[in-house]
Amino acid sequence: MKSQTKPTIHWSILNYKDWKLYMAATSKGLCFVGSQGMPFEELAEWAAKRFPGSPIVESREELKQYQIELAEYLDGKRKCFTIPFDYNGTDFQQSVWNALCEIPYGETRSYSEIANIINKPAAVRAVGTAIGANPILITVPCHRVVGKNGALTGYRGGLEMKTRLLELERLGLSN
Repeated sequence: MKSQTKPTIHWSILNYKDWKLYMAATSKGLCFVGSQGMPFEELAEWAAKRFPGSPIVESREELKQYQIELAEYLDGKRKCFTIPFDYNGTDFQQSVWNALCEIPYGETRSYSEIANIINKPAAVRAVGTAIGANPILITVPCHRVVGKNGALTGYRGGLEMKTRLLELERLGLSN
């Protein structure tokens, strides 16, 4: 029986304007974008759960292209991402995360709309749980999901971060 090699998790921090975000990638793509202003422990705890035993190595060079695209987005110069993703989750979670990637820049969808998109209309709560487990904030745009009445609801990065991202996109549409 062959032992499976564990992927190396490369990480770096994006300090851009007043944004401070930890980011991580495997050789397959971006696998984590942290919450605004959160410490390294957020990344370390996530990696220990998702990639137990994998080495975590600081590497600005490995994250350079990811940082460029994220900085362009934060500047309002990028509306979609071309970088590869490596998000690991259940089939259900991945279907939800893929649906999030289809929400156009500057638009929002409700949890029930996402449940309908993935053909699981009764799974609204499970959709919310899957969205909350999204490891790649901003680039997999869970900030674009709101309550049925349009109200801002929970966000791993906090409602202040969600509000800033939605405002950034609103301004980006008017430019």
